[in-house]
Amino acid sequence: MKHKITFLPDNVTIDVEHGTSLFKATKAAGVYVLSSCGGKGNCGKCKVVVKSGAVEPGKSASYLTKEEAERGYALACHSHVESDLVVEIPPESRMQAKHKIATGANTDALIKLMREAGGCLDSRMMRVYMELKAPTLDDNISDFERIRRALDDRGFDADHMHMNHVILKKLAHVLREANWKITLSLFSTGDVTEVLDIYGGDTTKKRFGAAVDIGTTTIVVYLVDMKNGQIVGTASSYNAQVKCGDDVITRIVYATEKNGLQELQDLAVGNITAMLTELANKNAISPTMIDYIVVAGNTTMNHLFYGINPQFIREEPYIPTAAFLPLIRGKNVGLGIDPQAVVYAMPNVASYVGGDITAGVLVSQMHKQDQVSLFIDVGTNGEMVLGNREWLVTAACSAGPAFEGSGIKFGMRAMEGAIEEVEINPRTFEVNYRVIGDTKPIGICGSGMIDALAEMYLTGVIDQKGKIREEIKSKRIRRGESGLEYVLAWRVESSINKEIVLTEVDLDNLIRAKAAIYAGFATLLGHMGMGFGDVDKIFIAGGFGRYIDVERAVTIGMLPDLPVEKFQFLGNTSIMGAYYALLCDRLRHEAEDIARKMTYVELSVSRNFMDEYMSALFLPHTNLDAFPTVKKEMTRAKTWYPHEE
Repeated sequence: MKHKITFLPDNVTIDVEHGTSLFKATKAAGVYVLSSCGGKGNCGKCKVVVKSGAVEPGKSASYLTKEEAERGYALACHSHVESDLVVEIPPESRMQAKHKIATGANTDALIKLMREAGGCLDSRMMRVYMELKAPTLDDNISDFERIRRALDDRGFDADHMHMNHVILKKLAHVLREANWKITLSLFSTGDVTEVLDIYGGDTTKKRFGAAVDIGTTTIVVYLVDMKNGQIVGTASSYNAQVKCGDDVITRIVYATEKNGLQELQDLAVGNITAMLTELANKNAISPTMIDYIVVAGNTTMNHLFYGINPQFIREEPYIPTAAFLPLIRGKNVGLGIDPQAVVYAMPNVASYVGGDITAGVLVSQMHKQDQVSLFIDVGTNGEMVLGNREWLVTAACSAGPAFEGSGIKFGMRAMEGAIEEVEINPRTFEVNYRVIGDTKPIGICGSGMIDALAEMYLTGVIDQKGKIREEIKSKRIRRGESGLEYVLAWRVESSINKEIVLTEVDLDNLIRAKAAIYAGFATLLGHMGMGFGDVDKIFIAGGFGRYIDVERAVTIGMLPDLPVEKFQFLGNTSIMGAYYALLCDRLRHEAEDIARKMTYVELSVSRNFMDEYMSALFLPHTNLDAFPTVKKEMTRAKTWYPHEE
């Protein structure tokens, strides 16, 4: 028996079998609903409202408040269809699925940085126009040899020229239809020059490539004019894989235990194809003119993009299938552009340190400096690299996706409606906040969580363990269904008809996440017999890193208490490094040297890491002397709240 489901506000209708879970139905309908756990039923994020019809709710009730249950809320993953339905995806459960297209980027600044890093416009992808002499009875060599001879005359090593079967099949027709005036798309790999494609006429002025950052949460694409390095357009989108889980572990589980490898690959490839196609169309470019793509992502994202089973990345001893992934053609993964386009992946280092970090080190140039630097990329994982021109060590800590919204009652990604800044009055405990998009809030994102945690600590709302002080006389401190909570936004202020709160469970999850990040830094330094005082520069990368308030991150003990001038934000170094490697073959080689040079330290089996982690499970740390700035700020703050006396 089949039932009809209409999803609001998308107004998408789909027929499904009786007993199908609403979560599977949303995926089949192409409707996005948040799910940190990938549909395993243990995150409580995929809340929907059943407007009409009947579902078998399963264990939904254990994740819903009494009020939500009365209003028809259910968990999509636990609810199974029993009749025709009208289902609303409420604002707090929606994900902005549409990609954002922009016109170019600050190319001049990026090219300047690339040149400062020793780069130049010297890609291993090139186009060569040539006017060949037509064959005669006296000059009767084959078409293939005629191409080889012309390349030899141009100074290419024609003895090492390669042309695949696809190009060879159309060679004769293209040569004659173009009256022997053709353009060759050539790709250099080692000593071999490969003919990627052949075009009639002169198409040397139309060469395009793409740099792609395949993030766990977001995918970013640059469409690049390979003649001058100009970024023709940029696009970004939430990685559609998030519907299968928030972090790499849940995606590995989805790929292996739920046989979802092909689905995960298709989702990422579909994102990239859609963005490249729209960028090309907007700029009156045929997608077939995009013939070189450099992707950067963590090790799991690279495996999923290539369609390689990532199962053993999460099983001890945590080994990826490959660190240096082979060159492939766009058609091998299903990219909807030139099927002969070459795809290159920035080299990985280990199971949890991928090409995105290699790209970041390349951009930071820390591997060329005498001073010791610490590079960090905080996202759903916390990856870090320590070193200088002589040595590089790297590690990754499983911080969990708390700062991406997972495990936080009203947590969400940095999108419209997210509280991103928080300020608490130390006398009245009233809240001022700023919301992305200047609209009513629907939740709180990572930067807002850091702010809120720091402000709650400094104003005495919570103690060093993150426990809410119930004795404080404020209407914002109350006991909810899951224990004590602090109200950030009242019902009338929000757009979800609910109070937005931080619970003690939320605070505990945030403290665990920040503790893991700090412990990772400390353990890596300890591994080299060093301390934070030995670090001259800290580079912060990643989309989330761009929004971190360093002083607030220090207050909660996520970052070390060092002078602010030692911190430098680099932005999305993953896409920047991919851009460098796309345009400059010298920097691509440099990235490969960086990956080979890095020594990986496995923190998951480190006793020192666990010791550091346990010490960091306080605000800001058990050793307050390691945070003199915070200690001084706390002393000053106590003059504001006499309840602490």
